[in-house]
Amino acid sequence: MHRLFHSIQSVADSLLKQNYICDRTIATTLYLAAHLGKPLLVEGPAGVGKTALARALAGALNTQLIRLQCYPGLDEAKALYEWNYQKQLLYIQVAAGNKPAWEDLRQDIYTPEFLLARPLLKAFLAEKQVVLLVDEVDKSDEELESFLLEALSEFQVSIPELGTVRARHIPFTILTSNSTREFSDAFKRRCLYLYIPYPSAEQERAIVALKLPGIDGRLAAQVVDFVHNLRRLPLKKSPSIAETLDFARTMLLLGAKHLEPHVMSAALGALLKFQEDVEKVLTRLEDLLPDTQAEGSIPSEENIHPVVAVEDIEEKDGVDLSRFNF
Repeated sequence: MHRLFHSIQSVADSLLKQNYICDRTIATTLYLAAHLGKPLLVEGPAGVGKTALARALAGALNTQLIRLQCYPGLDEAKALYEWNYQKQLLYIQVAAGNKPAWEDLRQDIYTPEFLLARPLLKAFLAEKQVVLLVDEVDKSDEELESFLLEALSEFQVSIPELGTVRARHIPFTILTSNSTREFSDAFKRRCLYLYIPYPSAEQERAIVALKLPGIDGRLAAQVVDFVHNLRRLPLKKSPSIAETLDFARTMLLLGAKHLEPHVMSAALGALLKFQEDVEKVLTRLEDLLPDTQAEGSIPSEENIHPVVAVEDIEEKDGVDLSRFNF
C-alpha cells in the first residue's frame, strides 16, 4: 500500500500538494477505496473537479493516469483491445513463402505481439499500479456498463485467443458521472460512491487563491460571490469551478479592481455558454452583483484557524487551506 494511504490526513495533504483542495468526505472515501480495493464512482455537476481528482491522485501517487473517455457507441473492443490487423496481414504475407500450416500461422499471429491494448487492458498490464479514469461513464451504453461490471469485479478480462488476463496490479479506478442516467444496482454495489457538489463560497475562494496567487482578495471574493448568485438562477448551464477561474483571469486581464457592470457585461462569455443565459443575467446584472464594499476576502495568515496540522506542506501564498472539515 502506498504511503499516501497511511491515513485520511495523508490523502488530503498529498492532494493539496497537487493543488487539489478536498474536504474530509473526499479524503475518507479515497482512503477507503484504496484499502477495500474497490472502484470509486464519483458523481456531481459538470465542472466540480471529478476528473481533476483522478489527475491529482495520479500525481500524488507518482503514477500514470490512464483515461477511458466514454461516449455513446463505445464498445468493448475500443475499451479493452484490438488486434493489429495490418501487422498480422504483413506477417502472413512474409510467412507465405515458407507455406506454413494455417494452425501454426494462427498461433503466431494471435500473440501479445499483435495485440493493441486499449485503456482498460493497459491499466491491467501496467508494470505498477496506475490510476484508471473511466470518464463520463453515464454517456456510455448499458452494454459497456455490463462489461465494466464484469471486468472491474475481479479485475480480469477474457481474450478468446489468449485466455484470461488478470491485472498485474489492481488499478485505482475512478468512474465519473454527470448523472445523466441511472446505473444498475449491481454496478453500484461494486463501487464506493462519492458525490462532489459545488464548493462552498469559502472553499471556492481558496481554490481561486491557489490557482491565481496574484489576485486581490476582495476581487476574488466578489467573483466567487457573483458566481454563487448565478448558480441560484435557473440557468441552462451553471458556471463550473473552471469557469470561475476563467472569469477571475478575465477580470485580471481587463484590469478590474472590483466588479463593475460595464466591465462584466462584455465578459460574461467566460462564465455563461448559452445566449439565453447571458440575456437572463444581463437583465438582472445590478441585482446579482455582490456588495463592492463587502469585507469578504480570501482567508489570510492573520485569520488562520488551523484545524489540522499540515507540517510538511508548503505555505500556499498565505491562504488558509486548513479549514475544510479538517
